[in-house]
Amino acid sequence: MGLIYTKDTKKYGRGVYSKSDIRAGQVIEISPVILFLKEESEYIKDTIISSYWFNWQANNFDSALALGYGSLFNHSYTPNAAFYNNYDSLEIIFYALSNIKANEEIVINYNGNSTDKSFLWFDVIN
Repeated sequence: MGLIYTKDTKKYGRGVYSKSDIRAGQVIEISPVILFLKEESEYIKDTIISSYWFNWQANNFDSALALGYGSLFNHSYTPNAAFYNNYDSLEIIFYALSNIKANEEIVINYNGNSTDKSFLWFDVIN
């Protein structure tokens, strides 16, 4: 069984939570991706998928939809997890920035850098 599960956060809809304690630096999820060409991204911007995609700047691709739990992590400007794009394996790797307790929500910074507090397309609650 995996390290994580989803449930309603009571604030932002569905979120990703840890099943057990996770150590800082530990890989949480490896999500394969579906890639979108730059010209395809224009069509996606008007769909629900636009709320779930990741930037993917490689080989004429513009964005990616993470499969598995990857597109379900919520945003925080004080994240306990981070991610990086593995362009060779076509995956997004999510890992713990700090120790995460069992049943704690796992959150990432959607800007791609854990300290980046740049504006996002929605009102940030925390």
